[in-house]
Amino acid sequence: MADRKPFLLRIDAEVLDAVQRWANDDLRSLNGQIEFLLRKLLRQEGRLGEQRREDGTGARQAAKKKAPREDDAS
Repeated sequence: MADRKPFLLRIDAEVLDAVQRWANDDLRSLNGQIEFLLRKLLRQEGRLGEQRREDGTGARQAAKKKAPREDDAS
């Protein structure tokens, strides 16, 4: 696993409480839950590690760039 870097996070109290409840449900620490959610979203958006493209875009952004627009079809 990569080195861990501590940082300060300012977050809305309601969001923090919701994530804490979710962490409790999943038997994770709050920190572990935040990291889990961030990694999940990064994978989903194609922005984690090897999923990054050389031009700096994620896999999803690259697919959007290549997809033809509806008004271009005519």
